[in-house]
Amino acid sequence: MPLWTCETCGAQFPDAGKPPAFCPICEDERQYVNWKGQAFLTRDALTERHRLVWRDDLGLTGIALEPGFAIAQRALLVPDGEGYVMWDCIPLATVEAIAHVKSIGGLTAIAISHPHYYGALADWSEAFGGVPVYLHADDRQWVTRPHQAIVHWSGDQHRISDDVLLLRAGGHFAGATMLHDAAGADGKGVLLTGDIAQVTMDRRFVSFMYSYPNYMPLNAAAVRRIAAAVEPLAFDRIYGAWWGRNITSGAKAAFAASVERYIAAIA
Repeated sequence: MPLWTCETCGAQFPDAGKPPAFCPICEDERQYVNWKGQAFLTRDALTERHRLVWRDDLGLTGIALEPGFAIAQRALLVPDGEGYVMWDCIPLATVEAIAHVKSIGGLTAIAISHPHYYGALADWSEAFGGVPVYLHADDRQWVTRPHQAIVHWSGDQHRISDDVLLLRAGGHFAGATMLHDAAGADGKGVLLTGDIAQVTMDRRFVSFMYSYPNYMPLNAAAVRRIAAAVEPLAFDRIYGAWWGRNITSGAKAAFAASVERYIAAIA
């Protein structure tokens, strides 16, 4: 039986003879049901219509679907020892992309910022021997394809390795997570934010929303909690969720200025 993928958010569902009746992620107020109605693709159909591409994005390898699909985020490979942590996930894993990642060292783990980017997490884990997939326990209810590799971590921080740290920031989702790599940017540190703190189009600031497509802002208290989560960390770069949506230097000061700017705007 085929696996099914939601056309609107990219979430993958277990194999079944027919598609799911609905996607709970899309029915949530932070997302939306496609205007033409809820639709799903089999994994084979998705593979026929899209391919995976990989290229450098400010010193990290990014992987994304082409043409873009669903939310169109890209995954990033964060160096971790002799392999990589895949940050955020995408709705498809192809033979060619898996072979490329294996050729450069493979995956040691997968970590995902929030449910909109869970994608084909099980396929990617299985391709690398069942590596752990770190999802915050506060978002457990949004997992659409349960899998034994999922590690539902709890609390405010979870360390994957000496350099790679996950931190729960909240805001967009209760378990919304960012990744800090202390060794990134030649030891100055980098912060991978997904869209928990979204890099703005001028790439000078970040901004915050409860729902991006439905234009629901976060309140000041939630934004201050996000700021408090990252304040102890050193970082010179921020990587956002899409190609080129990065702050290349001076990112910690830019983050602090963004918090103050946002709170002033909603006051």
